[in-house]
Amino acid sequence: MNLKDKICPPEDLAQRISNLPRPLVMTNGVFDVLHRGHVSYLERSANLGSSMLVAVNSDASVRMLGKGPDRPLNVAADRAYLLAGLESVDMVTVFDTRTPVDLILLIRPDVYVKGGDYNMETLEETRVVLSWGGQAIAMPFVDGFSTTALVQRIRQAHDAPQVKRKAAFLDRDGVINKDR
Repeated sequence: MNLKDKICPPEDLAQRISNLPRPLVMTNGVFDVLHRGHVSYLERSANLGSSMLVAVNSDASVRMLGKGPDRPLNVAADRAYLLAGLESVDMVTVFDTRTPVDLILLIRPDVYVKGGDYNMETLEETRVVLSWGGQAIAMPFVDGFSTTALVQRIRQAHDAPQVKRKAAFLDRDGVINKDR
């Protein structure tokens, strides 16, 4: 399957999912700046079943989550494309709601996974998946990797005072040029 074929519009999802081998593992998230923690999480999650679906929050959905006025940094189509490029991901879709509950009801995954920073017992998604005998699993969190922390580091570096360095500029013939 080529990369673009791995990205599925929500209206085609039920039919396309029926062609994937079970058990089907599903996760969702923003995946704004794809990093090592995401890749590790997705690989470990995919190993829980035969197929892996990743549902990506749309740009409007990300704003509903209150991640900040400048988020997402990358548009949903770009985030979905990057995820589709991962070997561990069989299919990617984008959803417009605050939570993927409607999507979960539509596709009925066998396993629903979130990162270890979530309390699975409090998620409506967990209740829904358990209602048909599915599993809801919190994958252990990989410390040191988060998009929010990465964005903060970039901003700090940008806001830090710039160090001025002295330099001498020479012509090809060795004449020193003075800055006037």
